[in-house]
Amino acid sequence: MLHLKVFTNNGQQSAVEKPWRDQKWNEEHMGVMRQSLETYKPNRSQNVRTANILLLGQIGAGKSSFFNTVNSIFRGKITSQACIGSFGHSVTLKYRQYRIIYRRFSLCDTRGFEEDAAVDAQELLFILDGNVPDRYQFNPMVPFTYHTPGYIKNPALENKIHCVAFVIDGSTVDEMSDKILKQLKDLQITVNQRGLPQIVLLTKVDKICPDVNADVTKTFTSSAVCSAVEKVANIMGLPRARVFPVKNYENETGLVVGINILVLEAMKRCLDLADDFIEEQV
Repeated sequence: MLHLKVFTNNGQQSAVEKPWRDQKWNEEHMGVMRQSLETYKPNRSQNVRTANILLLGQIGAGKSSFFNTVNSIFRGKITSQACIGSFGHSVTLKYRQYRIIYRRFSLCDTRGFEEDAAVDAQELLFILDGNVPDRYQFNPMVPFTYHTPGYIKNPALENKIHCVAFVIDGSTVDEMSDKILKQLKDLQITVNQRGLPQIVLLTKVDKICPDVNADVTKTFTSSAVCSAVEKVANIMGLPRARVFPVKNYENETGLVVGINILVLEAMKRCLDLADDFIEEQV
């Protein structure tokens, strides 16, 4: 959609005149979106009972928080099943497959990468190929190999990853170092080796724009969020329609319709792409 950037007297970007992405914000739409995911079933023609979405991102970007947010929506209350924090190193120390809605889809969480601690490409391929068991404990000193206890030798299609969601902190897009940018691209090259569909979850949109911080329904009239989406799309070489601004539950004590809608829309797209990938596997 055509959008117009408006600038204040101090040169800062303000709201756009028209939304740069269409979105309904009412409870009825939220209910429809939630029901569509509650009734979701992966492609059964390939004997896949669970669609697997892998979350990849820098530490602190909000991978585990995204799962907690999705889980909260379907539980009807704020939950914190996955461990989160703001430490200098990855809080996620295990590979986890968090299954949601009668195990019909899962969000797979792996350790975040840092400037001086990249995700090993071979280790990532093992995850994508379904060789790594749930709850495998990462050990940077002892990489996962064919000989690691628990190694899944002949994984079925339903054990593999079907879509990858890169989780990127929207509030630090302009501050990403060359090392982090290179790691993102290296991870994407590895993902591309398996022909997996990809989206971006652009987190912390409330920290990008004061208007969105006050009201998350202003997400698609914020030129600051629009600019961040465009930058990330260019970095990742993906269409802007594959970049989804989201806000995880952080300070909230109850569910918020606008937050739910952003997250549900992103999940719906992940599952659509996962279905497409599963269907292509013969």
